[in-house]
Amino acid sequence: MIENFIQTVDQFGINEPDRIVYENDGVKNTYGELREYSNNLANYIDQLKLDPDRPILVYGNQKFETIATFFGVVKSGHAYISVDSHSPQTRLMLISEIAQPAALITVEETDFSVPEIPTVNEEKLKQIFSNQIDYRVDHAVNGDETYYIIFTSGTTGKPKGVQISHNNLLSYVNWMLSDQFKLPEHPRNLSQPPYSFDLSVMNWGPTLAKGGTLVAIDKEVTDNFKQLFQVLPQTNIQVWVSTPTFMDICLLNPAFNAQSMPNITHFLFCGEELTHKTAQTLRTRFPSAHIFNTYGPTEATVAVSAVEITDEILSEYDRLPIGTPKEDTSFTIVDPETDEKLPDNEKGELIIGGPSVSKGYINNPEKTKAAFIDPIPRKYRTGDLCARDSNGQYLFFGRTDFQVKLHGYRIELEEVSFHLQHQPSVKQGVVVPIYDRNQKVSQLIAWVVPNESVEGKELQETEKIKAGLQKEMISYMVPQRIIYKEALPQTSNGKIDIKTIIKEVNS
Repeated sequence: MIENFIQTVDQFGINEPDRIVYENDGVKNTYGELREYSNNLANYIDQLKLDPDRPILVYGNQKFETIATFFGVVKSGHAYISVDSHSPQTRLMLISEIAQPAALITVEETDFSVPEIPTVNEEKLKQIFSNQIDYRVDHAVNGDETYYIIFTSGTTGKPKGVQISHNNLLSYVNWMLSDQFKLPEHPRNLSQPPYSFDLSVMNWGPTLAKGGTLVAIDKEVTDNFKQLFQVLPQTNIQVWVSTPTFMDICLLNPAFNAQSMPNITHFLFCGEELTHKTAQTLRTRFPSAHIFNTYGPTEATVAVSAVEITDEILSEYDRLPIGTPKEDTSFTIVDPETDEKLPDNEKGELIIGGPSVSKGYINNPEKTKAAFIDPIPRKYRTGDLCARDSNGQYLFFGRTDFQVKLHGYRIELEEVSFHLQHQPSVKQGVVVPIYDRNQKVSQLIAWVVPNESVEGKELQETEKIKAGLQKEMISYMVPQRIIYKEALPQTSNGKIDIKTIIKEVNS
């Protein structure tokens, strides 16, 4: 167990300065460099005399300099907001308007700017990093002070900035360091999710706390499947962290297996539902590896529950459980309308309580009040439909806001999508609503990526899929139309972009 994240990582820079902390495209950086770069930047930020209560915006990518910038910011006593270099300008401006940052640091060249605040561009940052400063880390972020802020999509179209404190981070990282996961001593961890996505904390949090190495892959590589499949076997990674969707892409390559990547000991998934099909395929390809399905909203610091996917779990569950909560965390299932606690095996909204729950959304008291319950330990209303089964495992059934009414019947869209993806001819599939002019749901439509081309056979294939669905669910839940696609759109975080699909089918 660690008591201070920054001090723990810095200690590797003092005791083992030549230990490799970061690899990217053949370039290696050490813990000594991480300590030196971040100290130099913290010293520079101190000289700016910024308001300590305001965060610093960091515009970056999968480079070592981005991680070093994060550490420099928190050593200076400020929280950081990571924004990805592939983000659209409109989103960047919205984040800036909401967060009111004290400064902007750009790790790579960009036209993005925030008027009237100090800006450190990539050239200036290089100069700062190269200084020789004897810096004392004595006012770094600690306790309940905000360590980082992750902006997530909001229902109104405006992003919400989730504030994660140093204590929140400690609660999460110490759980990952526990015997439940048994991570390697100095893990080599794949670093693929953008740092603006909290899944990335599953990479850098436990890896840096254990003196491991982050092996980063640029977005340009992950977007080019041919290049991706060439690069992956060369990484020699031990720990894999990604969304299930990114794993599905990798499994398209038959050579993605234990023979080509023999060092992998752990697969960790979060961010969206891990399907039985994906987990079974992965277990067949990597029979000796530990596969963990984890669950958690950004508001509770990355993940708060986990289950190891064993042969027993695969045989017992068609829809995989999200596991049991970590030791310091409580799960309560309540009726979404009355807040009354529900017994086992009844679906309701999941409320999370514990030391990893965020203090709320930055500069958004209204949303904070609606989502968070104040008594200590703080609780968060997830909006997720869950239930606890007789084995003590928690099951996820979708979002309360992904429930729709069609002709008076209440339908959980993610339940329909779940059954759709289990049809033998379906590789990927998602079901979304079509709205009429009165904004009422008029029908359900499915987008499907088939296992094999159905060109010229769409009608027969649709009839076959619908017949299969009718064996699994009531007829009114079966989508009226099925549209075949070569691929489903993805968000920048590697999830299926359901909002884009809904927008397109209703345009």
